[in-house]
Amino acid sequence: MTGIRDWGLGIRTLLLVAAVSMCSAVSLSAQRGRGAGGPPAGPKNPFQGQPEAIQQGRETFNARCTVCHGFDGSAGEIGPALGLEGRRFALQSASEIFGAIKNGIPTTGMPPTPDLSDDDAWKVTAYIQALRGTAIDAPASGNAAMGDAIFWGKAECGKCHMIRGKGGIVGPELTSIADTRKTASIVDALTNPGYRVQGDGGAIPRKLEVPNNYQVVRVTLPDGSVSLQVLGVDDSRLHLLDRARLKDVVYEKASLMPRDYKSRLTAQEFQDLVAFLTRQSRR
Repeated sequence: MTGIRDWGLGIRTLLLVAAVSMCSAVSLSAQRGRGAGGPPAGPKNPFQGQPEAIQQGRETFNARCTVCHGFDGSAGEIGPALGLEGRRFALQSASEIFGAIKNGIPTTGMPPTPDLSDDDAWKVTAYIQALRGTAIDAPASGNAAMGDAIFWGKAECGKCHMIRGKGGIVGPELTSIADTRKTASIVDALTNPGYRVQGDGGAIPRKLEVPNNYQVVRVTLPDGSVSLQVLGVDDSRLHLLDRARLKDVVYEKASLMPRDYKSRLTAQEFQDLVAFLTRQSRR
């Protein structure tokens, strides 16, 4: 990830780094409170926002509910995605979701689950509500303190990304990444060369366009004075270039964000890194 300079030919090539932004906002209204006219509050979910309970709810959901609603609530052949972006859900409050899980929904294909304990039903409820929020609503399991060390150390994320004023400026700031991205989207950004943002339904994909402020561009120019601002990956400094005198400007289609973290880290290190990132919130 360094710029190429061939002084023998009198040509310099500067490379603008762009990590694909993981910071565009998603709607959080389904998860974080409602105004007048919202659903009745009902009893509070005793497991709301508890990562371990949410993970247990996810496991129960995927063991019992995927036939209709799909793995991780991404929609099945019978039931809808349970956090689909833009969808208006008839059942929104924790008590309504809990009631549907335990008692079913009359005149629909949703059956009751009398054999499911109340605690397990509340945990599934917490998981379904987390699907409609972002990573901070359901942080990944793992050792976040170890993930912090991996972020700044072995994974070298801090060379490009900043968190709370510390780190690089080449890539997007990640101080509130858990407020604006789902866990699945964060994992996707670390592992998938085709990086697709996960929608509110869990595994509902929609393409993420490279933002203009993090566009990758390769600039080739003869030596000379320099009006185009380019952030050089080799030294992280802004270079001013006279566009009229440029030999070549190529806007790259791919980001320079590495996608091989599952191979460069051990399974536990990767999990700890995700645990750390899914807790980066301004809340």
